[in-house]
Amino acid sequence: MSRMTESLPLQLLVGPPAHGVVRYASDIAVQVVALEPDARVAVAAGVDEALALAASAPRVHVHATDRLFGRSPEAAGDAVAALGERTALTLTLHDLPQPSDGTMMRRRAAAYARMIEAARGVVVNSDHERLLVEEFLPGSREPRVIPLGATSAEVPPSPSPPYSAGPRPLTVLIAGFVYPGKGHEPAIRAAARAAADLRAAGDAVSDVVVRAIGGSSAGHEHDVDELAALASRLGVSFDITGFLDDDRFAASMDADGVPLAAHEHVSASRTMLDWVEAGRHPLVVDSRYAQEMDALRPGTMTRYEPADLAARLVAAWRDPGRTRSTSGASLRPTVCDAARAYVAWWSGPVTG
Repeated sequence: MSRMTESLPLQLLVGPPAHGVVRYASDIAVQVVALEPDARVAVAAGVDEALALAASAPRVHVHATDRLFGRSPEAAGDAVAALGERTALTLTLHDLPQPSDGTMMRRRAAAYARMIEAARGVVVNSDHERLLVEEFLPGSREPRVIPLGATSAEVPPSPSPPYSAGPRPLTVLIAGFVYPGKGHEPAIRAAARAAADLRAAGDAVSDVVVRAIGGSSAGHEHDVDELAALASRLGVSFDITGFLDDDRFAASMDADGVPLAAHEHVSASRTMLDWVEAGRHPLVVDSRYAQEMDALRPGTMTRYEPADLAARLVAAWRDPGRTRSTSGASLRPTVCDAARAYVAWWSGPVTG
């Protein structure tokens, strides 16, 4: 075993394998092992198993969000603090608290502050998240920023299919779970306005569809019914695919339509990367995080102001090439780049 490997923590994957945070943690772990074959990885279905595994490892790294570690923010804070008592803990924190959490903001902020206190070092996935720590977790240790890594180094070929001159649908595609604030409601309203504007101008729009590529988030099943009712009143079809395996998810993202990332309260977004990795050029609601990602991977997305969404949908319907990114455009940093950054960070003075 190399001295470098001895300095690396056990990468402990905690939670359901299909959860986005756990999947990303697994992607990083795979790349770390590719760089350092003796690096150790362990899987824990839940907190109790994680605590048992942590007790036997001198150093542990965990990707955490409060919703993975407890039924309440307080329970999650307790769980991560217990991990920190058993081992030299480092963390990657996801889904940072922010004012859009509403009444949960104060409780989540207290839990995240406790998590940071329990760790030797902390990573977040964007400078936006670093600023959230500064703004809403005052007195907490400043985290290291390691941006979310793409699974490929460049945009794959994704030719725009030919379109007939006859009527064709206006379809809006939103990937990920359905929950309040994800952008389905403004997408439905904007699609209805865009279709009306196109038809008024003589364009041959047939069906108007907003398609959710994914299922409803736990506890938000009623939101699907409310969105479907709103869509029906506005002459829009609201489709929801339900959970898809990787191949069907990829095929759905490549389908004809306008890719949209309209979630209003984002700290870091794997969905934006999903779109560009698929060769799509999504419309992304403007935010501090969106500006950061646009600068990191220029030319792979179009930012918009909420009031302009209908006009953006009109433009994309008239020119479907706008919905595809240029083949070969850089998507770096990759997951491998992120893994290299983790290895260097774990070996440095902050976490040693």
